[in-house]
Amino acid sequence: MSYFNASNTPFALNNGRAYQQWRRWKLNHAARHVDELIVPVHDPRNLSDTEVMALLSTIRHNNMVIYASRSCQDSDKSIPRKIAARFGLRNLNHNWLADDDGLTSLTVNDAGSHPFYIPYTNRPINWHTDGYYNPADAQVCGLMLHCVHRAAHGGENALLDHEIAYILLRDENPAYIEALMSQDAMTIPPGTDMHGNLRDAAVGPVFSVIAESGDLHMRYTMRQRNIIWKDDETVKEAIGFLEAILDSDLPCIHRATLEPGMGLISNNVLHDRSGFSDMVGLPQRLLYRARYFDRITRSGIESIDEEELEDETRSERSRHFSGYSSPIASTNSSP
Repeated sequence: MSYFNASNTPFALNNGRAYQQWRRWKLNHAARHVDELIVPVHDPRNLSDTEVMALLSTIRHNNMVIYASRSCQDSDKSIPRKIAARFGLRNLNHNWLADDDGLTSLTVNDAGSHPFYIPYTNRPINWHTDGYYNPADAQVCGLMLHCVHRAAHGGENALLDHEIAYILLRDENPAYIEALMSQDAMTIPPGTDMHGNLRDAAVGPVFSVIAESGDLHMRYTMRQRNIIWKDDETVKEAIGFLEAILDSDLPCIHRATLEPGMGLISNNVLHDRSGFSDMVGLPQRLLYRARYFDRITRSGIESIDEEELEDETRSERSRHFSGYSSPIASTNSSP
């Protein structure tokens, strides 16, 4: 029987007992090395039930998984959509400059408006979650990347489970979470919406709890321009602490360069991209990106049952929080 749900979410600051139970489970299962996030598959067009379960298990513990296939290295755009469907991702965000089918071809593109947007250049992209400028009723909860061609040099992604970021912030100071959950914590000034029209300013929290499920959602960008943080000392301290985490070498930050046939399935975790360069005579770096309004099914807190929590309490595994300690984050386990 599921222990957590929308009315018993560990992400509510007044639910300290649930938080401690979930925290123990989360940190005992969280990946310490990027290899723990990689699951080999034979043919991503036709995943076996065993492969789906292996992928889902990794997602449940980390909000992401990297699939790796050597038998499927072509530009078939049905691949990411077929994979996404196996995990309940169906409602695509047809973002501005996406392809006609709703997927986005991430490659250096000098045509039209593309050069004005960093994803279509070879420049580095700082830490963010996708769709942070979307309105509150159109948040991106699921994110997929599928690699067709890698760059000759660079193009690495850093990845951080947003639930781990939440733990580090809450354990340091619960007031940080309260501040980042304020409805006006982060404002993105007016810009271009998913249809290419002018949109209003996007105002909202960094962390929020999805009402229907009790799961955690995060919208964030480390951009320095065209962003307005709430004029509040605790918000500023919290953002400074989060930036220190993202600039650190904590084992919860994973780095990977997707090779052809590899891809990321995630609940829109924090990520960045290093700059890259293509080489004359080789294909340009090309990744397909798919943004979804859905979360991955069976990957949230409702998938954790009471028996799992009891097993965690009895075992007290050695992979506990000490693996994530650092000079920037205390381990006081505040509620």
